[in-house]
Amino acid sequence: MAKILVTMPDDFLHKIDGVALNEQRSRSELIREALRTYMRRMYIKNPQKSETDAKTLESLLG
Repeated sequence: MAKILVTMPDDFLHKIDGVALNEQRSRSELIREALRTYMRRMYIKNPQKSETDAKTLESLLG
């Protein structure tokens, strides 16, 4: 699995960590799920382009 570097404000990261802790997930699991949800939402808006993007993201995230 590939690793990426994402920059975000400290306050936002603390909120992400709080949600992850609350849901007993890792930060990575939470962010992967958020990206999957985003891709599904985009699919509803533009099915053709989003289908390709979703398959690409899904293959990357595993």
